[in-house]
Amino acid sequence: MKGLVRTAAAATVSLAALLAAGAASASSFAIRSGQGAEGLGMAYAGSASGGAGIAGMAWNPAIITMFPGRTSNWNFTYLNANASYNPNAPTRLAVPGLPLSPIQNGTGNIGGDGAFIPASASAWQLTDRLWIGMTSGAPYGLRSKPDQQVNAAQVYGRSAKLATVNVSPTVGYQINDWISVGAALQIQYLNASLKQASGIAPTAAPVILEGDTIDFGYRFGVNLTPFQGTSIGIAYRSMMHQTLEGTFRTPLAVIPVKANLNLPDSVVFGVSQVINDRWQVHAGVEWTNWSRFRNIPIVARGIGVPVTSLNFQYDDAWFFSVGAEYKYSNALTLRAGVGYELSAVNDRNRTIFIADNDRLWLSAGLSYQVTDKLKLDLGYTFIDVKKANVNYTGTHPQQSAVLYSADAKPYINIASVGITYRWDDPTQTIPAQPVVRKY
Repeated sequence: MKGLVRTAAAATVSLAALLAAGAASASSFAIRSGQGAEGLGMAYAGSASGGAGIAGMAWNPAIITMFPGRTSNWNFTYLNANASYNPNAPTRLAVPGLPLSPIQNGTGNIGGDGAFIPASASAWQLTDRLWIGMTSGAPYGLRSKPDQQVNAAQVYGRSAKLATVNVSPTVGYQINDWISVGAALQIQYLNASLKQASGIAPTAAPVILEGDTIDFGYRFGVNLTPFQGTSIGIAYRSMMHQTLEGTFRTPLAVIPVKANLNLPDSVVFGVSQVINDRWQVHAGVEWTNWSRFRNIPIVARGIGVPVTSLNFQYDDAWFFSVGAEYKYSNALTLRAGVGYELSAVNDRNRTIFIADNDRLWLSAGLSYQVTDKLKLDLGYTFIDVKKANVNYTGTHPQQSAVLYSADAKPYINIASVGITYRWDDPTQTIPAQPVVRKY
């Protein structure tokens, strides 16, 4: 068996991106934009302080206390990422005397046809101070499938797919008129698949790594309302320790494997301020601890022998955003926002699956109150990503014998629609009204 594992490891040039999946809407393969249409229309400014509406429970569970009665929200988001890597130098082999790679073409668009991302949030006020609820969404994922499956970087990846489903039962408590707290349990299912070529020839057989897991984490947060119309929120999302189990398929064997990986924890801070009966402004900062996502051994189950290691070497990520809402009429609210993200991915660690870099968000949206119970939200964001270089030229964390260098100019379009429905009668008296709420 040890000999078989050594053979399989030799056949693997580099398992370049177990979880890397296209140019997602947040740093690396995170999907911030799947949380709600209302927040998308302002680049998620003030998401921790209620700026993203009830879907903001996915950031700060304490804002559940901002929504009286019984309310549900459903969101459907389409994300289309576009990036194409084109070699900027001849691809060659590092071993002296061996010929250049016979394939010199680029990847074509790695974003595929995009992806639909659902999300939901519900809140139920039990007493004048106690709320329970739940959120669901996909915090990580997206598909990366180059149009040109046979390309000069095929030993670093032909396709990758990651899907997550996160369900979070939530509880919130309003301590007094100006402070609320909340907590949520995260139950997360993750499924991943990576395909790459076993060699540089156009007919090289695939090497496939796939697996799934269910694991747990938590969120907790605080929301403060020190003045009338002012909301300040801060929240923490825990690390998710995922224990992936699956198979490693080579042209020679199928090996059961496992991998322990730590998805990052994060802290988000938001401020929302009502200016007058028409205007409300929001701002937010989010820090994500991507630096804990570094080296991931892939180990053969049963014998504990490493097959390979995925070495990402990420940096921490920061996201800053500001936005404003204008109440055009009693029914129609217009909003816009701008954001900027400092990515965890850089020129030293970028993989062929992730055309990621620092990025600018430009967002707009609206809400329409159809009835006193039903509200519709629309949101749109264009993300301009800085030019991304991939450099498998000798010092890359996942370097193999193939020296490959290419450029891409990524951009992302995101559109979302949301429906919010209040199940109880808004005209009936509730034991205690929240001090600050989304209008």
